[in-house]
Amino acid sequence: MKRRNFIEKATLSGLALGSMTSLSGATQVSSRQVLNLSQTKTRINHSVCHWCFEQIPLEEFLITLRRLGIGAIDLVGPKDWPLLKKHNIHCSMCNGAELGLTRGWNNLKYHQELIENYTKIIPLVAEAGYTNLICFSGNRDGMTDGEGLQNCVDGLSQILPLAESHGVVLQMELFNQIDHPDYMCDHSNWGIALCKALGSEHFKLLYDIYHMQIQEGDIIRTIQNNHQYFGHYHTAGVPGRHEIDESQELYYPAIMRAIAETGYEGYVAQEFIPRSKDLIGSLIRAIEICDVQ
Repeated sequence: MKRRNFIEKATLSGLALGSMTSLSGATQVSSRQVLNLSQTKTRINHSVCHWCFEQIPLEEFLITLRRLGIGAIDLVGPKDWPLLKKHNIHCSMCNGAELGLTRGWNNLKYHQELIENYTKIIPLVAEAGYTNLICFSGNRDGMTDGEGLQNCVDGLSQILPLAESHGVVLQMELFNQIDHPDYMCDHSNWGIALCKALGSEHFKLLYDIYHMQIQEGDIIRTIQNNHQYFGHYHTAGVPGRHEIDESQELYYPAIMRAIAETGYEGYVAQEFIPRSKDLIGSLIRAIEICDVQ
């Protein structure tokens, strides 16, 4: 998966940062586009995942977000937070403490390292003025769902008091089994059971609409009935994880209205991989689709 490759590459080598005096053709923004987004209805707080636009250097992307009026970005770690501060872009979902998508809290052998990582990163998230920090269940690796859930409870319980004291919310992402075979947190019911077992407002689910449409469907009713357990949302088109326009099967305006009607005040992050050569045009269109009354 491109996201997995991007996270690994960013962890190993970092992203090139530089002082930029102009934008490339891929990120030119017209005054009309800025005007359109300045008139958004504000029922949805918009964010975007940079890994989907990795052809654009991070700083250039941040400059473009500011010009578009998009104030947040997902899945950025501590080394790049100073750059976000420079351009006044909020980190709506932090990363940097996890061991990857497959080695997670459901496996006891990773607990020591995970506890050390999250104990270090949680205070940094709070110090930077951010709230959300991602985590993953990990793969089953032969475990039952019950065993994995209990292991998650045992491990996460050791860092939740720290998260609570710093006002940080740990968010476990839901994935589908097609893209991420053997991943344990693959159904909303399993994730909700974990939320109930932990019993903390500082542990939520990152409800990825793309993944859950593939895995279980019934998106709107699931959001309506369980929104109290969902602390963050990701988008993408099904099938293919591309643009969220009429070329795919989900009707995002209705989904966004359902989210807004729950009283949700967090962020919805675009996490689609553009097929169009007009990368920023695709992002603008996605924001417009999700900007509902």
